[in-house]
Amino acid sequence: MAQTALHNGKKKANSKMEKNMEYDVKDMSLAPVGTKRIEWANKDMPVLQEVRKRFGKEKPLAGLRMSACLHVTAETANLCRTLKEGGADLVLCASNPLSTQDDVAASLTKEYGIPVYAIKGEDNSTYYNHIRAALNHKPHVTMDDGADLVSALHSDFKDLLKDVMGSMEETTTGVIRLKAMEKDKALKIPVIAVNDADTKHLFDNRYGTGQSTIDGIIRATDVLLAGKNVVVAGYGWCGKGFALRAKGMGANVIVTEIDPIKALEAVMDGNRVMDMEEAAKIGDIFCTLTGNIGVVRKEHFQAMKDGAIVCNSGHFNVEIDLVGLKEISKEVRKEVRNFVDEYVLKNGKSVCILGEGRLINLAAAEGHPACVMDMSFATQALSTEYVVKNKGKLEPKVYYVPKDIDKWVAELKLKTMGIEIEKLTAEQVKYLASWEMGT
Repeated sequence: MAQTALHNGKKKANSKMEKNMEYDVKDMSLAPVGTKRIEWANKDMPVLQEVRKRFGKEKPLAGLRMSACLHVTAETANLCRTLKEGGADLVLCASNPLSTQDDVAASLTKEYGIPVYAIKGEDNSTYYNHIRAALNHKPHVTMDDGADLVSALHSDFKDLLKDVMGSMEETTTGVIRLKAMEKDKALKIPVIAVNDADTKHLFDNRYGTGQSTIDGIIRATDVLLAGKNVVVAGYGWCGKGFALRAKGMGANVIVTEIDPIKALEAVMDGNRVMDMEEAAKIGDIFCTLTGNIGVVRKEHFQAMKDGAIVCNSGHFNVEIDLVGLKEISKEVRKEVRNFVDEYVLKNGKSVCILGEGRLINLAAAEGHPACVMDMSFATQALSTEYVVKNKGKLEPKVYYVPKDIDKWVAELKLKTMGIEIEKLTAEQVKYLASWEMGT
């Protein structure tokens, strides 16, 4: 793990993360490689390019300080470039200790002038120090992926709340946390649930998570999926996407679910459905995508085959009970392969945990492809503009992304793909607006 006091990408650094700390990255010499990756991703993000072009002319975020807590990837870098082009004074920290691409963090800081506080493999203390450093920026607008930044804002930085006009939330887990805060009347700022936009969850969560999770598992293990029993815990959009891709590679997909509607959907999509107690006995590969805690527990590990592979593609590492696993293990063999820890159980069998139980698609791979993040991040940028334009008009609650933003992003994405869709005729418009005409 990277230790904050040892790397050479820190300026004015100190262990307490004081306000004069300007950035904290692993190695500034990695910047040229990061710049190439950012530019490569940008080629496949034409919708975000259009937003950036307009933001550059209109400067809708001029004079505003922004703090973002996101996965530090090449795709995120292009969102950050867009926000800066719109006039924002932006800083960025990581939303997960293993999701940072160190070369991108260096490039954003050095080449694009956007201070980053993120190091891949940072320990828990450093992770939260980086969040505090981002909030020391005293933001007017925040952007989150998992709600850690907003949570810290509401607990340790309450004095800043009065100046925060709103926030954006990128992922399912974060939206769940924020809705809980709203229900408890603890939420003090308006938040746009970007995750719930159609141009985000229908594509990013489904196709992005599906592909990148498979990518992470294969990079970490070099396992052949064909013929394996792959257990998918959770059949939301992320679970559906992963199950679809696993099946496409020849896996026998088993789904575990708590929701009867989603379970029915999984069955009719051609998957086997059972509880984890039964799935644990026959699964070869397990992946959690629920957003909940303790999905794979001690009793499940004990029932698994020798050599079972277990990973998580949900935002937080709480879905796999690693504490319980350690209690029933007699030995933990660290890094038997990159991103693979082998737990030798007291019953003699072993279980392989990928990426320390953190989101495998970013821990061992590169996250979602730029093409799909193009829509998510265009929606993020436009939602930021919406919050700023509606300063003082939004209550402290969770809002959906306005439908006109969703529609504009989808229409432009299709246009950039060279696809034209059908248009209603005058007669069809009239028919859809009437009630008189029947059979």
